[in-house]
Amino acid sequence: MFSDKLIDRINEKQNPTVLGLDPKLEYIPISIRLKNLELYGNTLKAASESIFEFNRRLMDAVADIIPAVKPQLAYYEMYGHEGLRALYRTMEYGREKGFIIIADGKRNDIGTTSGAYSSAYLGKTILEKGDASYAFNADALTVNGYLGTDGIKPMLEDCKNYDKGIFVLVKTSNPSSVQVQDMVLQDGRKVYELMADLVTKWGEDLIGKHGYSSVGAVVGATWPEQLKLLRNRMNSAYFLVPGYGAQGGSAKDVAVAFDKNGLGAVINASRSLMCAYRLERWKKDFSIEDFDLACREEAIRMREELKNEIG
Repeated sequence: MFSDKLIDRINEKQNPTVLGLDPKLEYIPISIRLKNLELYGNTLKAASESIFEFNRRLMDAVADIIPAVKPQLAYYEMYGHEGLRALYRTMEYGREKGFIIIADGKRNDIGTTSGAYSSAYLGKTILEKGDASYAFNADALTVNGYLGTDGIKPMLEDCKNYDKGIFVLVKTSNPSSVQVQDMVLQDGRKVYELMADLVTKWGEDLIGKHGYSSVGAVVGATWPEQLKLLRNRMNSAYFLVPGYGAQGGSAKDVAVAFDKNGLGAVINASRSLMCAYRLERWKKDFSIEDFDLACREEAIRMREELKNEIG
């Protein structure tokens, strides 16, 4: 099962960090960008090549440290078909390097459309003559569960059939999440508590040997009180925790997401790793040209900080 695969990889690396791959051209050294401008002109192709080289070097730098990567699909879709090509290459390269691949697309719809999203990232796409092929072949996908069970069901089927996982939005890291997710229902639960209970129910048939389901939850580091509450409420759901680092979440904030064995959550860091060369603690030692080396040092520092807080 996906949950077992994820936990085994975390234990192997002794690190619950996820490297978020949310590339912008401004993050990438001008030397890489100029090289591709000369080769391909000022085109989407040039941007795609620069993005993939950036991602490749980041993954090379931390493959022995970090168990998983999380490309945010919007940062690739904005470059059209060439951006999707960079996404595909990034995911395939990450797989070769041994990373768990979490596609962050927050996908959902109803019925067959939800099934199409699932086929793209979790299952297989049906071809001619009954053949089928993986398209993007992520290990897990972030999804929006607010359309209810009929939007989740096709994904659950692919999770069962292909040993994949989903992380369902429960309490997101953005400030305005309170406008919807903190609303109180007639039965006294808040909306995010209702979603937590649905996630638990959806994951009942996908619990692995470590006691965790392949149906996990997205819970932001910027809400430590709710994170603690949800950890106690959702014993079998693995948490994907965004909001660490650049969004303000600290290691102390996310420590409550873990169980007594130091499991139960993966902590995503995107800008604080991709652009570690910009951080005050590293800017004297690394330039933008050394972005991969700075990323490695920050990944090691983050790992040790998390270990100290988790215990």
